[in-house]
Amino acid sequence: MLSKYEAVIGLEVHAQLLTKSKMFCRCNAQYADAPPNSVVCPVDLGLPGALPVINRTAVEYTVMTALALNCSIPEFSRFDRKNYFYPDLPKNYQISQYDLPLSHDGYMVVQVGDEARRIGIIRVHLEEDTAKLMHRTDARGKAYSLVDFNRAGTPLMEIVSKPDIRSPEEARLYLMKLRNILRWIGVSTGNMEEGSFRCDANVSIRPVGSKEFGTKVEVKNMNSFRAVYRALEYEMARQADVLDSGGRIAQETRGWVEDRGVTVSQRSKEYAHDYRYFPEPDLPPLVLTRDWVQSIREKLPELPDARRERFASQYGLSQYEATLLTNSKSIADFFEATVGLRASAKAVANWMVGELFRLLNAANIEIEQSKVSPEHLTEMLKLIDQGTISASMAKTVLEEVFASGKKPGDIVQERGLAQISGVEELQAIVHQVLATNPQAIADYKAGKANAFGFLVGQVMKATRGKANPGVVNQLLREKLDKQ
Repeated sequence: MLSKYEAVIGLEVHAQLLTKSKMFCRCNAQYADAPPNSVVCPVDLGLPGALPVINRTAVEYTVMTALALNCSIPEFSRFDRKNYFYPDLPKNYQISQYDLPLSHDGYMVVQVGDEARRIGIIRVHLEEDTAKLMHRTDARGKAYSLVDFNRAGTPLMEIVSKPDIRSPEEARLYLMKLRNILRWIGVSTGNMEEGSFRCDANVSIRPVGSKEFGTKVEVKNMNSFRAVYRALEYEMARQADVLDSGGRIAQETRGWVEDRGVTVSQRSKEYAHDYRYFPEPDLPPLVLTRDWVQSIREKLPELPDARRERFASQYGLSQYEATLLTNSKSIADFFEATVGLRASAKAVANWMVGELFRLLNAANIEIEQSKVSPEHLTEMLKLIDQGTISASMAKTVLEEVFASGKKPGDIVQERGLAQISGVEELQAIVHQVLATNPQAIADYKAGKANAFGFLVGQVMKATRGKANPGVVNQLLREKLDKQ
């Protein structure tokens, strides 16, 4: 039974950095739309005599990330050669870091239900990405592989967690928060589908209450948060079945097969000595002065956790609202820009969390891609406050702004959506509704609560939803109380 076991999970995340050039050469790092093998040079291909040069921005971005994850930054760091042969590694070694990385000993706090879980970060270090393999099958059913070296040499940051994660859901939340931080500080797109944010998991299980670690298995080939969750769930169940049947867990690397929902064995797990690490002879050591690290720290924006707490205290938002409004820096910036235009913080939060997020989700776009601006939302809220449109009309207006980018005031004027608030005009409509619905009047006087709502609805129907609900309610009660 899986319930008698506890998961022990550590995650290794590789994130491509948003630099203009590759890690050790001047080739363009934005290769996604380029023809295969067109963004390469002798350094990428590992040709004899080609020497690497360190990308300064990549180092800055890695240190920035490490600081955001509460890591310590040593003064001395260096690159190492990690030796292994794969078809996607043209030099037959990867320039990475081993015993002297750019950072170590950090942490990130993840909210899991009502519990705040502190997940340790072993290190954040820098390396180069490999080429990309594409596996194909020809018309005769024969398998073959193609290799595209455009990705080779792209700056790749590795973030290694401690084995502090205890469930697939906790792993999913950790990854989502980590990606948000990387996007927030502008160092990576964090796009799993494009491969710029990749995750490997080390997972084992042990009896509940035990302090000893079980034999870990590395799981690869997970390209979505859902895939990580499902792969970990499957692997935990697989290991429990092995142990319950008296077997032993083999330390190995397994691949996640999405369409089958299973992990499959790929190879026995390598150890550090298998890679024969040694200092990279073609690159000098890095000396990171305290002043330089402090200058990087000062470039960090206000981070999501701090901004969430400030939103709650400064604007009186609930933790739920503050959390949703700090799910991305673009959303948080949009909120504060709108509030800065003298709109009510609570009203802005309600409309963003409700209608605007609904429209964004339906269109499957981010807020920065939307045609709705802080100025649009502020103008619409003022139209509501002035009584020009009702809240229900405002939903129609926001949908039109979202679709066309037009100003709310222009939409109201063009479509004749202005609210009817004139007492004389509404009195005549109320009188007509009462004259044609004597049974509803009788029901109201008999104490039936639904009768009043029915009469309000009839007035709104007669005005095609344009009547001011507050004025309608007042006039109806006055008329009914006199009858």
